[in-house]
Amino acid sequence: MLTIYGHPISSYTWKVLTALYENGTPFEFITVDQNTYADFIAKWPMGKFPILLDRDRGAMVAETAVIIEYLDHYYRGHTRFIPADFDTALEVRRWDRVCDHLNTTMSKIVVDNIRPDGQRDPYGVEEAKRVVRGIYAVIEAQLGSREFLVGNDFSLADCAAAPALWYATRNVPLDGAFPRIAGYLEHLKARPSFARAVKESEPLFHMYPGA
Repeated sequence: MLTIYGHPISSYTWKVLTALYENGTPFEFITVDQNTYADFIAKWPMGKFPILLDRDRGAMVAETAVIIEYLDHYYRGHTRFIPADFDTALEVRRWDRVCDHLNTTMSKIVVDNIRPDGQRDPYGVEEAKRVVRGIYAVIEAQLGSREFLVGNDFSLADCAAAPALWYATRNVPLDGAFPRIAGYLEHLKARPSFARAVKESEPLFHMYPGA
């Protein structure tokens, strides 16, 4: 039995849920909240979710890319998240990191929205927006005529890109400047695995600043 500790509106949780739904991998989901936080911290004191528990193998796996690679190896399905070809696999991992960088940078803008008056960081927010637009530029160039971020196969990189872009474009709009990203994001939003992760979180969207 696999168990995921995460939160329904967490972009990083969506990343792992997308991989699980992509292959129909069965799992139990535990929302990290005031009732479960102590149990979660006891398992992973760093406090970053999601984490995966594999009771059959006695394993606790942290960090989203590692979790998805773990699933790809031990719970393999029809979609392979890490290509067999070494060079292509490196590209997938590289773009996964780019998308995680987008995700983390975007979160700085979100956090600033919930800071009390007098404690906000307008300079930091503008710098974060500048970085986000720079990441948009490299993703736009990477997409080209590809269906997905690396070639024409859905991979770890796309699991990372979907939630990162979904949230980022709400904080730093594309404004018509990145048409390939706009099309790619619509393609990802239509993919059943990611669409399910988003749909299931809708009752909690009110918790997201600016939603």
